[in-house]
Amino acid sequence: MQVTCFIRYQIDPFQRDAFREYAQAWGRIIPRCGGQLLGYFLPHEGTNDVAWGLIGLDSLAAYEAYRARLKDDPEGRANFEMAQQRRFILREERTWCTLVAGTSCIAPAQATR
Repeated sequence: MQVTCFIRYQIDPFQRDAFREYAQAWGRIIPRCGGQLLGYFLPHEGTNDVAWGLIGLDSLAAYEAYRARLKDDPEGRANFEMAQQRRFILREERTWCTLVAGTSCIAPAQATR
């Protein structure tokens, strides 16, 4: 079973660039540690203090092994420490999701008149 870890972050809206730097680092770290990075997202319009990260894994057991590798990864530890020192993440929530078959990456239909 494929699962997605949907991480909702409440961020300091005045430190968007710090969160961007944090997310970009995960772009290198997460795949190296065994996760499939589906993306990090900053707010664009509307609520300015909520960001998201989505990571795909084969199972919850695979997630546990991935988390252990993250803790052993020097760049991963440094990224966690940077976030704690700079305090741009105010709150973090994790929700586990599974994809509904046939509902992902569907291109828009051509409009007809």
